[in-house]
Amino acid sequence: MRIAIAGAGNVGRSIAQELIDNGHQVMLIERQPRMLRPERVPDAEWIRADACELTSLEEANLARCDVVVAATGDDKANLVVSLLAKTEFAVPRVVARVNRAENEWLFTEQWGVDVAVSKPRVMAALVEEAVSVGDLVRLMTFRQGEANLVEITLPPTAPYVGQPLRAVPLPRDTALVAIVRGKRVLAPTPDDPIEAGDELVFVCTTEVEDDVRAVILGPDSVERTRSGG
Repeated sequence: MRIAIAGAGNVGRSIAQELIDNGHQVMLIERQPRMLRPERVPDAEWIRADACELTSLEEANLARCDVVVAATGDDKANLVVSLLAKTEFAVPRVVARVNRAENEWLFTEQWGVDVAVSKPRVMAALVEEAVSVGDLVRLMTFRQGEANLVEITLPPTAPYVGQPLRAVPLPRDTALVAIVRGKRVLAPTPDDPIEAGDELVFVCTTEVEDDVRAVILGPDSVERTRSGG
């Protein structure tokens, strides 16, 4: 994916590095010279510009981006970036950082925001979650890294599509906690069939993540992920 991040502070750089590590192309947009630190994220494209200005976004070819992340420390700026990205450039996915809890109600589709969130790690995961059909995305880490909240969006080729959950041999230390199907959140039961497009949300330990991926997506999925295929 090509991803633009407005704001190159600690949050923006953290998101950028994680997404680059996962194989995505990242452009960081920052208007303050003192925040331009390309050596911190050397594999990103750095642009000095005001992401709240239409001309700056046009020069950055924002329309070519799959995702825009509004990650500045100013909620007003994040709302303007989100609105411009969605209405002027038709960016498919806009993720916005909420700095002050009392402003959260503003971060809606009316302002071009698809997802509003405050935690950088979760922001990075939500950027990927929208397009990472057929892979495992780690959403959150619990207990100092011992367990993770992970998500897999099922492609039509997943081996257990159409079968009830009781048929899925989940690895040890793994619990399926929710199925997101369209706009519905389902509490899974053994009789529930899983469908293509379902987002399966698990809690599991780090060491069994590859096992979960192999069961849900097929034995060759781990190798495909490592090779970038």
